[in-house]
Amino acid sequence: MAKSFDLIVIGTGAGATGVASRCQNAGWQVAIVDNLPYGGTCQLRGCDPKKVLVGAAEAMDWVRRLKGKGIEAGSARIDWPALMQFKQSFVDPVPEGNEKWLGGLGIETLHGNARFISPTTVAVEGEPLQANHVHIATGAVPADLGIQGQDHMTTSTDFLDLQSLPPRIVFVGGGFISFEFAHVSARAGAEVTILHRGDKPLKGFDPDLVAMLVEKSRSLGIEIQLEAEVGEIMKTGNGYEVVAATPQGEKRYEGDLVVHGAGRTPNIGHLGLDAAGVTYGSRGVEVNEYLQSVSNPAVYAAGDCADTVGLPLTPVGAYEGGIAAKNLLEGNCQPVSHPPMPSTVFTIPPLAAVGLQEAEAKKQGLRFDTHFGKTDSWYSLRRIGEDCSGYKVLVEEESGKILGAQILGSNAEELINLFTMAINGSISAESIKDIIFAYPTYASDMGYMV
Repeated sequence: MAKSFDLIVIGTGAGATGVASRCQNAGWQVAIVDNLPYGGTCQLRGCDPKKVLVGAAEAMDWVRRLKGKGIEAGSARIDWPALMQFKQSFVDPVPEGNEKWLGGLGIETLHGNARFISPTTVAVEGEPLQANHVHIATGAVPADLGIQGQDHMTTSTDFLDLQSLPPRIVFVGGGFISFEFAHVSARAGAEVTILHRGDKPLKGFDPDLVAMLVEKSRSLGIEIQLEAEVGEIMKTGNGYEVVAATPQGEKRYEGDLVVHGAGRTPNIGHLGLDAAGVTYGSRGVEVNEYLQSVSNPAVYAAGDCADTVGLPLTPVGAYEGGIAAKNLLEGNCQPVSHPPMPSTVFTIPPLAAVGLQEAEAKKQGLRFDTHFGKTDSWYSLRRIGEDCSGYKVLVEEESGKILGAQILGSNAEELINLFTMAINGSISAESIKDIIFAYPTYASDMGYMV
């Protein structure tokens, strides 16, 4: 006879563990399963380890920016193997810690591939488990690009485990993964190329600020080829050759490593959703406003594998997981309503955004003022030698509310949180101007941006 649970959670990332713990604490019998170490993408293969590498690259950039301004660092460089060891000091304890925490709550922790064999039965490595409800939070995986020779590409997960950094790296795609790793790699001494098939990279960020970041990236020696449609990746001796169609004709790019940075897709192909009667599409499991499957009421989903309007961000996954848990425990009582959430591309300098872009605000017929400018001459940026910085803030005409904000420059990832608070709290531009901030700080610049 199959074991029975009130809830089976598939996945152990941001959109999963909170659901499991809340339901277990409410008295449910819960099992959780993952075919990878416990922790999910952010803790093990994404945000957290990536930011360790970014920190080292930031240190190198500080040295470069302040050279001749009181800093002489001599032969400062990134020791890649030592940096990777430091990164592992954050990653290695995570799976055991997560599993120990979940097991300590009384949750049955399982390892292996989970696959539906009926609407409410999940087989884990062939062992059937019965459940009243199943929650899916399996995240995302690199998208299938349909490129000949795409198997030669290295994933972002593999990049974060490189024990040595190749001298020449080609990134396919112009999203945040490519730009972040390109900036780290360039600061570590690699020769870097980014190939993007569109005419504008970093979709989701303001085009004017992106243009500034692209210019900055090129000044660092990063080659950025836009409108480059990659058609083939070939192995050549000890390296690779990437063939791309460009407006100037076919071009070939050589590298010792080719990295997939062209987007991710919901990680649901292995779950046997058809056997469960769960409807899904290219954006993930189709869910209603309560994050419940539209075709199987026993199933809920959250995060990158659920078809919602939420951004593919860790905080969004955690937020949706909280909503799913409440609806599982109390019946469908709280619809998901995504508040404006900030996002950051951790290049050096970082680019951060929250709320509406200009094009979106115009499409909605809103009346607003656009505050846009460069800030490299401002004291807060000039004192650290930052030569690539700016802002764009949209202020609604009648109410004075902040509709959207984008910041480029040092500490943008922190300053954007204050704009997020302003948007979510309906704090007007005039109110921001009236706030007395600590000085000199980056936050004290806010009043000049609105």
